Amino acid sequence: MAFLRIRTTVDERPGRLASLASALATRGGNILGLSVQSDADGTVDEFIADIPATAESVREALEAAGGRRVQVVPATAHELTDEPTRALLLASRLRTMPWRLPELLAELLRADDGRWIYGEPVNDLPDPTRLVVPVAARRAVRLRRAGLPFTLTEAARAASFVRLAQPPAAPAAEERDLRLADGAEVTVRPLTEIYREAVRDLHERCSPEARRFRYFTSMPTLPPRMFERLCDRSRGHSVVAGHDGQVVAMANLMFAAEPGVAELGFLVEDRWQGRGLGKAMARVLVNEARDLGYAEVRASMLSDNVRMRRLLISLGATLGYTDDPGVVEARLPVGALTLA
Repeated sequence: MAFLRIRTTVDERPGRLASLASALATRGGNILGLSVQSDADGTVDEFIADIPATAESVREALEAAGGRRVQVVPATAHELTDEPTRALLLASRLRTMPWRLPELLAELLRADDGRWIYGEPVNDLPDPTRLVVPVAARRAVRLRRAGLPFTLTEAARAASFVRLAQPPAAPAAEERDLRLADGAEVTVRPLTEIYREAVRDLHERCSPEARRFRYFTSMPTLPPRMFERLCDRSRGHSVVAGHDGQVVAMANLMFAAEPGVAELGFLVEDRWQGRGLGKAMARVLVNEARDLGYAEVRASMLSDNVRMRRLLISLGATLGYTDDPGVVEARLPVGALTLA
């Protein structure tokens, strides 16, 4: 028998995981560990299996069962330790020895190498076997792992780990004031039931085109059930921006069924568009997603929504087409970003 670490990208369809497990069982495999991670190409299932088959035969079996980009590398019994316990122990070591951050990050992600880099732009490298983790302005840790590419979930884990070595941040305020580039000030607060009428008024003041860009249909009002869903903190985090007694924008971060993914959307009153309000609110919610441990924020938009596309690209998102030719999807990895 041999221990193998197996990764495969899978489609989000019922029964897909069962098919992969059955494929491993037909090769005599015993699954000892399983994790589900978000990545740029979809959901990644990672198995630690005790299996008598060769790596090549395992790869062929999983591809036949519907797996994509299957990767199989040797593993050891040491990798069967409980992952949360291992991460907590590494975090404890980091708190007492923060100067060993690159080494401990490499151990956390089982990377081959971790080292400081200085003065280089902090951005995604084209090589997926390398990961740059921002630490401070013009300072980062670069990790290398030849066997397996890094996933977005691992980037989020690394970013959270780095924050343990940084000075404690002030607790995020429930209410915050934002000053826009033109000097206008708005106050951002969590969306609650008390804003029901103000949100209704916001929708009435928005043009049909603004509502169509947000909901893909120019609905004149927000249905009560949808408003209540946006207020439900177990389903997501939503905020409103107020100015002079009116709600002038609403932004929503909703938790998706796909692991590690949250969905972003916002509605800005027409006279406030193009002033940086949407971008400022997007930053607030992307930071919340990072604090909540999400690996990626996604946003679906109509292909003619040029302003939204530019906004998300300015935050570092990549755009891709969907099955609907009129809809574009933006994907923003939050684990490897430093957001103001």
